[in-house]
Amino acid sequence: MSQERNNVAILGTGHIAAKMAATLQQMKDVNCYAVASREQIRAEAFAKEWGFKKACGSYEELAADPHVDLVYIATPHSHHYEHARLCILNGKAVLCEKAFTANARQAEALLQLAKERNVFITEAIWTRYMPFSHTIRELVFNGSIGRPHMLTANLGYPIAYKERIAKPELCGGALLDIGVYPINFARMIFGTDIDDIQSHCVKNNYGVDIQESISFRYANGNMAVMQLTASCANDRQGIISGEKGYIVVDNINNPQQAAIYDSDHQLVKIYDCPSQISGYEYEVQASIDALRRGQLETAAMPHAETLEIMHLLDRLRQQWGVVYPADTEDIGEQEK
Repeated sequence: MSQERNNVAILGTGHIAAKMAATLQQMKDVNCYAVASREQIRAEAFAKEWGFKKACGSYEELAADPHVDLVYIATPHSHHYEHARLCILNGKAVLCEKAFTANARQAEALLQLAKERNVFITEAIWTRYMPFSHTIRELVFNGSIGRPHMLTANLGYPIAYKERIAKPELCGGALLDIGVYPINFARMIFGTDIDDIQSHCVKNNYGVDIQESISFRYANGNMAVMQLTASCANDRQGIISGEKGYIVVDNINNPQQAAIYDSDHQLVKIYDCPSQISGYEYEVQASIDALRRGQLETAAMPHAETLEIMHLLDRLRQQWGVVYPADTEDIGEQEK
């Protein structure tokens, strides 16, 4: 792999692929090398629009290209396992869009394969890689609000009508598409020592979750309460409350500001996010840096954390009775 500009490829040509392409164009360490679609004409149109050198009419063609350094997987959740596995079997490093896979069983198989093949893979949950996410955590624990006790996190978008959200065969629902953000926000701030989880959900006519509330009780007595929905927009706020005040984060999906208030609700100070391209650049750069160091995972989102969260998502879906076709498929059959 080149130590200067790295050949990055995108597998998929949907909305999020376009957002990533626009980001890659502006990164100094990146060469927009290739894009793949199931249809050659779509790949060519995407490549032309975003300045990619090569257009592939199949995912297999992309995975087999010896010049690809890193593949960003931008297909629906239901296809992440299949497409990431294809890349790993071809020795290609993978940055896989969240949610990592349909379920923990797929995640375990994928991570084991990557380990056996000595191939890099990481989950593209962008908030984990953002410098401002680390700033927020520092503000929580630098004494400005005293000892933290409670966290709330809301996220919602009116996207329930979209096929990728509505259909179980696409691993739809609010949890895997939206819920991963408040869950990751809570775990980034309060950690992983969760000793109880309670939740409620509302399902659509296809049987997938469309909005829910989730509560974590931590071993130290802290609590995190999350509300997420695909039915409507909400304030997207994260609030971390302590003995001396609280911090209001304006958008947990891409925080741009954190405001500290004292216990009398008086504004103390506002911290702004540093300038960024889109926010996606941090996960790409972290992947490139890890590859240059010969690492198989990133420090920002280690494999163990990805796997823990996939088990947590499985546990919640089991509570709600939300089942995907991938949950009952034999992985051995998928590999044939």
